[in-house]
Amino acid sequence: MYKIYINEKPLILVDPIAIQDQWLADTKTLVTKYMGKTKEFLQFIDLLEKNSKINRVILHSNDLKKLRDEFFKVVDVIHAGGGLVFNKEKELLTIFRRGSWDLPKGKIEKGEKKREGALREVMEETGVDELTITTKVGKTYHLFRSKQQKRALKLSHWYEMKTEYTGKLIPQLEEDIEKAKWVDPKDFLKNYNPMYINIRNIVESYLASK
Repeated sequence: MYKIYINEKPLILVDPIAIQDQWLADTKTLVTKYMGKTKEFLQFIDLLEKNSKINRVILHSNDLKKLRDEFFKVVDVIHAGGGLVFNKEKELLTIFRRGSWDLPKGKIEKGEKKREGALREVMEETGVDELTITTKVGKTYHLFRSKQQKRALKLSHWYEMKTEYTGKLIPQLEEDIEKAKWVDPKDFLKNYNPMYINIRNIVESYLASK
């Protein structure tokens, strides 16, 4: 299953055997089979961008890998790396950017490995160093429009990181980061709003795995 957020609404690419009954019963969810024409993707993207009556689109195919690959052909894919960073007190490193709570992440540079990019972005956005990657957490997908109004898909690779850093947090102001803060991860989910759905999902998934 691939969950791609468009204006905080999910376009879910899925195998038909994974379709949930609640999706079929929800009048604000559109469930449809992929018919093999890539222009369908653009129609569903438009629907989620513009139609307030639809909150979710489920697009299914027996060949999920092909469905994903064909979706990737209609958008520019930008790879990013980020961290679920924990200090010695098991607090999570968070940031506040452009009106929402977030986690440190950013674009992976050309020729840079994903892990290297994730470590660099965390350090640049928060000032935290002495970072060690312990495991990969997962991926998130978010569709946005570039400055040229061209659709692009940000594919973020998330890693669990540990740090012994005890210094001052330094939010990267040039990236519109107003705050950087250590918080209890459960408190983060419960009390820190607004928060991007992708961020909530990756933190919830991480905590559920522990």
